[in-house]
Amino acid sequence: MPILYSFRRCPYAMRARLALAVSGQSCVLREVALRDRPAELYAVSPKGTVPVLVLGERVIDESLDIMKWALQKADPEGWLLPGKSEFEAAERLIEACDGKFKFNLDRYKYSARHEPARREEFRELGAVFLRSLEEKLAKNAFLFGPARSLADQAIAPFVRQYALTDRDWFEAQDWPHLALWLEAFVRTDLWGRVMTKFPVWNPDDTPLRLSWI
Repeated sequence: MPILYSFRRCPYAMRARLALAVSGQSCVLREVALRDRPAELYAVSPKGTVPVLVLGERVIDESLDIMKWALQKADPEGWLLPGKSEFEAAERLIEACDGKFKFNLDRYKYSARHEPARREEFRELGAVFLRSLEEKLAKNAFLFGPARSLADQAIAPFVRQYALTDRDWFEAQDWPHLALWLEAFVRTDLWGRVMTKFPVWNPDDTPLRLSWI
């Protein structure tokens, strides 16, 4: 059975768990504490970051690659968009999220570690990306049409992190479609299942098998 190294509150790990869960891919969960990462994690992926999916001798240590691996096995909700141009557009949007938006998000959320005086500047730079999502969501319920796709599920955990940094400020902004989209995301049964709390893994523990059912 695949082994998943994860951290509940990491947005990258969230997106990986979402794809594994929707595809019905069972796995053994190893919840790690980022302040005390186990040697076993570094042994399979020297980066020491989560998520990491161990498939025997094969190791996947990029969250989007884990999502695609799971969805290629089973994609009951059609997250992998059928049209090539649509899928490529979704990938570009995810790339923008993981690049410039994530950079600004980190400096907004963790401003004390970076440049505290520029916190509001980085908040506004992040908001530029969110306003582009608002424009897309004003036309459709989801980023690429009437149903959720890979882009929605890969990006929403990061939008949630931005929103929670200053909830009052976020809710005061003029992006009603984005707010509804995020609220719908966190209210899904799927989200509830992948956000279940589990104890930090210890090598002596009985393996924790997740079936997502």
